[in-house]
Formats: sequence, C-alpha cells, structure tokens
Amino acid sequence: MSLTLFYHPLASFCWKVQIALYENGTEFRGDIVNFADKASSARFFELWPMGKMPLLFDERTNRAIPETSIIIEYLERHYPGPSALLPADDDQALEARLWDRFFDLYVQTPMQRIVANQLRSESERDARSVDESTDALRLAYEMIERRMANRTWAAGENFSMADCSAFPALFYATTLQPFTEKHSNASAYFERLLQRASVERVLEEARPYFQFYPFREAIPQRFC
Repeated sequence: MSLTLFYHPLASFCWKVQIALYENGTEFRGDIVNFADKASSARFFELWPMGKMPLLFDERTNRAIPETSIIIEYLERHYPGPSALLPADDDQALEARLWDRFFDLYVQTPMQRIVANQLRSESERDARSVDESTDALRLAYEMIERRMANRTWAAGENFSMADCSAFPALFYATTLQPFTEKHSNASAYFERLLQRASVERVLEEARPYFQFYPFREAIPQRFC
C-alpha cells in the first residue's frame, strides 16, 4: 500500500482529508500519531518537523505531503477516483478552493482558538480571544447562510473539496456556537453533509475519542 496518513481520529483537519479519501475509496494505511509516545511519533516528526497533522506519505514517490488542501489536490492528481473533488471547470474550481479556505480560516481557526483556550490553565485563559472568535463564527455562519440559500453543495453542482472542509469545521464549531433559527440554510447543508457515507465513517471512527474533547458535553447526543 503506497499511501500512509499520519492523523488522529479526533482532529478536525484530519477529518477533512479522511473524508476525501473515503469519498473515492482510496486505499491508505492510517497511522495514529501519539504525541505522548516519542517512538510512536518519531517517524511523523522525521517526515514533517512542523508537527502538524495530517500528513500524507507516498511511498511510491518517497514524498511527504502536508497541509490538508494540498493533500487533497495531490490525491486528485496522482490517485484520482470516481468523485472529482475539484470541479473540471476552472471558475468552479476556484470557487471550491475559495470555500475550502473559507471553512478552514473562518470556521476552523476561530473554533480551534476557543478549544485551545479551554485547554489552558484557568489563569492563562484569554476571555477576549474567546469573544472575538465567537464573533468570527457568528459572521461566518451569516455568510454560509447566504451562500447556501439556493445551493446543495458549497461549490459547483457536486460534492467537492470545499464540502470536505465544511463538515469537520461545522461539526466542532456548532458545539461551541450552535446554529439558531436564523441559520436554516446552513443547518440544512450540515444535515446533507451528514448523509455522506464518508462523513458517517469519520464520525464512527471518532466516536471512541469524543471523551477527550474539552467540550464533549456539548456534542449532540445523536453523535455519541
């Protein structure tokens, strides 16, 4: 098997790449990185000293590929499957890249700042950062609500890289800042994402690890 994914089943950015892999039935070996075990993580840090998951290693080309969007584009070029995650149309491909970055930067990033703050000791927590991140999520939800008013998927007519990015971002973000009645389009989009077999598989694999999520009590019961 040529591909190895260094990842953790609880990590939202890892979900993004897992969803892409599962959408196309791409064969790979999963290597769960345990940062507490130096022997377990040694190979991972040897390949990518920055230490950010996920990381894809292609034994066939002896190449390590970091960064979620780059990983998905690499898979599209070198291991294409039946579901193209980047539209063939150039303009639609740009839209997919744009909304992929939107969910990473404006949903995932503020969500992760809030989670990281919770993991600090009480004396080191930054209430202002949490407030700013919560405001950023609210604004992002407004933009998603408008975007999804007459759409099935985030970019183009079919499920794409943007949707791979959307689900993990929205799953965790809504545990911190739930959708309201004003977010009917965004909520309906989230429910459509949940119907994907790739998403169901990611959730099933993550479920045993939800106990380690700092806001685990906020995860809806239907996912536990």
